[in-house]
Parts: sequence; structure tokens; C-alpha cells
Amino acid sequence: MSEERSQTTMAVDELQAIIQRCQILEESDFRGEDFNLFQVAGQKCLEDGYAAQLLEVIQNEKNKLCNPKELFLGLLEQIEQTSGEKVCPTVMLLLQPLQTVLLKLQNKKAYSVGLSLAMIMNQLTPLPVPYTKQQIQEDKLGLCQCCNAVVDFAKPFVNEVVKNMEKSSEYNDMELKEELLKFCMKSLKYPLLTAQLEQLEGIEEHPFRHFATEIIDILQDIRELMPLVFLHHKGKRSYWENQEFEDIERKNSADSLACLSYLMFVQHFGINCFPMVFSPSYLLQCNMTHIEVLLKRTEESMLSKGLDLFENCLLRMEDNSLLHQYLEFRDFINVPQDLVKVMTLCPIEHLRKKSLNMLQLFIDKFDAEGKYTLFRCLLKTSNHAGVEGYIIQKIKDQIHLSLTKAHDNVWFTRHHLISLLDLVLFLPEGAETDLLQNSDRIMASLNLLRYLVIKDCESDNQTGVWTTLAKIEKNFLKPLHVGLNMSKAHYEAEIKNKRENRREANNSNTVYSLTVSEEKMPAMTTEMQLQVLHSALFTFDLIESVLARVEELIEVKVKAAMDENI
Repeated sequence: MSEERSQTTMAVDELQAIIQRCQILEESDFRGEDFNLFQVAGQKCLEDGYAAQLLEVIQNEKNKLCNPKELFLGLLEQIEQTSGEKVCPTVMLLLQPLQTVLLKLQNKKAYSVGLSLAMIMNQLTPLPVPYTKQQIQEDKLGLCQCCNAVVDFAKPFVNEVVKNMEKSSEYNDMELKEELLKFCMKSLKYPLLTAQLEQLEGIEEHPFRHFATEIIDILQDIRELMPLVFLHHKGKRSYWENQEFEDIERKNSADSLACLSYLMFVQHFGINCFPMVFSPSYLLQCNMTHIEVLLKRTEESMLSKGLDLFENCLLRMEDNSLLHQYLEFRDFINVPQDLVKVMTLCPIEHLRKKSLNMLQLFIDKFDAEGKYTLFRCLLKTSNHAGVEGYIIQKIKDQIHLSLTKAHDNVWFTRHHLISLLDLVLFLPEGAETDLLQNSDRIMASLNLLRYLVIKDCESDNQTGVWTTLAKIEKNFLKPLHVGLNMSKAHYEAEIKNKRENRREANNSNTVYSLTVSEEKMPAMTTEMQLQVLHSALFTFDLIESVLARVEELIEVKVKAAMDENI
């Protein structure tokens, strides 16, 4: 213990000795070398873990050092040189003296404030953002505490901008305002874009929710909140005074603006100052760019924000109220395609399920022509049999509404429907199509065709299915027959082969590899492989039974129509 005390004394005493020597110097005699000695001694205190003692020395009124500019650069250098778990303690230690120095600067204050905030945020950004409740409570590296301390550091400069704007309606000194705006944009991207921002039970004041509130308040105070919310929908973005800054920030701002929209529309930060005069469809249009940005990410925190923002916008709207013309906007086509990717590729189950729910909600909001256009697009682009099967089921639902007169809907009857059926009732590669891989789509198509044949009489032909029956038989039914015969023969031969191999090996626990639907399966025993092959045969039998029923229904309907004509 005494040895530790002596080390503490050595580090702090060395710093005190340097300061005492500097105290007797006139300012004109103070040289850069003197400050360098102070800086090295201060760094030693930090490295050895004596931050509290260093702070006490710096805050002592007797120890005013050099001119503000030199001290400012020295403090920044201390922040720049720290890394890892020492970043937050060092930043928090030096924020108060750095703020004091900046407030005393006369020239280039805006530049110095901006440099300080940028340096601090650059040092914090590599640190992992606490996400779970336990991580937030522990705040192991001090990031939660540090972020809120940085906001307090910025407040005097925000107040300065506010006072200047209050003095004159035409506030011309934009430099400090721009630096604060850059800081807010960086904060939105890190840590807020990654952070868990839902209310957490047992945490009275969620540190990142508090930080988000402060950032939104700064944007509101400097009159930039509303312009940012509608950034992508202004013809001329006149609030950026510096053209070069505008160009750079526009490229880097997508994540920040997406986070801002999430904070406002989902978490309701700053919503009290939002003008509630916009239509739900316009708000959806404004947010689609942000939703697309978030859904293209793979991190759970960002994907969930994108899905929540999308849900919030859609729930404001009535079903069937979204005009089909919105699909002319690129984002309105890209977002459902992104949802499909999340549904089929995301490893997180609850996000896959929510993506499916959002796709259904999105479909529900469109008018009939919008649904029709969206179905065509997704059938052409999803490249996933399960998704295609789902869309075909939705087409069937719309046809049912049309036929039961619940809706006067020309888009899911007659010639419009025939055009859509051309995309549904066919096999992509004819008889060579992989029936197992496409089984979801094929079963949905057969069920749709069965429904059409049952529901629509040949004499009425409301759906147009009877007019196009020859094409359906040529492109779908006949190739499906051939494909089923080929596939069943192939899998039956595989089963026979596996059984023979099993007898030869006389050991069912031997591990083999198996390829099904062009996809190599995990290593399996012979028994496991036989189960997979039998399962495939069962699928083919199921498809064949539905196909037989459809053909039987067609034959009965055609015969009945012929008898009627006679």
C-alpha cells in the first residue's frame, strides 16, 4: 500500500513541480517546451490511473497555464492519444477544462468547438454500444455516462447560437451552428442508431433515451429539426450555407436521418413540435427513404428500427387508401423487395416474422391497381418459392373479393387477371423445373387454379380462366405431369440405391453426404438420408393428387358446358 502511495506521489508531485515552476513565469516567458513537459506529466498521471488527482491539479485556480489556444491543443492531444477502455474516463476528465478553455477563445471559436466535438466522437465511435438491459446498467466502458457528459459540454455553445439567433432574425454567423449540427448528425449515427431505445423496466432514466432527448432539443434550439425531417423532400436545401459541407454531409447523412425519423415517429422525441397537418400517405412517402436505409442493414438494432418505423407509418393509414401511383417512386418498390430479403435471409426469427407482417400490411394499404402492380413485381423479383407461394395466395384472396362482389374490382378479373395468371400458372424451366425446390409455389398455383375452376362457370368466365385454358395446359399442367414422373423415378432410384448400399455396408450408422434440389445436405446416416428421400416422394405425391383433382374438375366443367350447348 505504501509503495502505491509513493508511486502516486511521484506522478502527481512531478506534475505539481512543473506547474509551480510555470506559475512564476510571466506569460511572455512561457514557452512551448514548458507546456510539453506539463502534457507528458499529465499523460503519465492518466496512464497510471491517477485521473482524479490530475483533475484536482488542473481545476486549481492557482494553476492557470499558458494561453487558451496552447492549452486547447494540448487537451485535444491528450484525448487523441487515448484508446480502448481509457477513452471514456479520459474524455470525461478533460471535458470541463476543455470547455473552460473554449469559452475563453476569441478567434476561430466555431472551428475549435467543432474540432473538439469531432475528436471526442471519433474516439468514442470504435467503442461497442451497450444494448441489453444488463449492459446498459453496467456501462462497463462508461459510454452511456460519457455521451451525456459530452452533451453538457456542448450546451454553452448551443446557448450562444440561440442568443445570437434571438438578437437577429437574419443570423449570419453560421459556423458554430454548422459545427453543432455536425455533432448532432454524428450522434444520431453513433451511438443512437445502434442503441436500444425502448423503455426498459427497472431503469428509471435510460441513458440513451436521455441522450436522444438532448440531441433532439439541440436540433430544435438551433432551428434545424424540421428541415432535417424533410431533407429529402425540399427542392433546394438552402439551410446548408456551405456548399462543400452540404455535398459531403448529404452522402454521409442517410443513417443519421433514418435514426432521426425513428426517434421522432416511433419514440416520439420532439413530436410535440411536429406540425400535424400532413396526410398519412405523405408521411409514409417522407419516411420510405429512411425505411429503405434501415432495412438494407443486417444488424438487429437497425433492422428492428426500420420495421418499427415502417409499421408506425402504415398503421396511420386506412386499408385500400394508398394510391397505385406511389409505386412510381423507387423506394416503394425497393422496400417490399428488402422485406423479402429479411423474410428469407435474416437469421433472427422475430424479425423474419415481423417482415412478413409488414409486407402484408403494405399490400393491404394499396388500392386494387396498387396491389395488382405489387404482386406482379414481387412474382418477378422475389426468386423464392415460399414468397411466390405466399403472393399467389394473396392473389387468390383478391380474386375471391372480386367474385363475391365485395369489391368492384376490374384488376382481378378478365384480361388483367389473365395477364397475372401468365406469371403464376407456368413452370419456370418447363418439365426440367426442380419440383421439390418450387413445391410451395406449385401447390399455391394448383390451389388457385382449383379455386378458379370451381368458382367461375365457363358460361360466365369472369376470371378469363376458361379462355386461356389451352395455354395453362401447355405451360403448366402437361410439363408438371412430365416433371413429376421424372422426379419420382429419380428419387425412387435413389431410395433403391441407398437400400442396396446399406445392405452392403451392413452398418446403418455410416455417415454419407446427400444432394437434394441441388443443395448439399449436412452429413447424414443412411437411415436419415432415406427419410429425406421418402419425404420428397411424399411431396410429389401430394402435388400429383392436387393436380389430378384440378384436371378432374376441369373435365367435369368442360363436359357440363358441352352438354349444355347440345
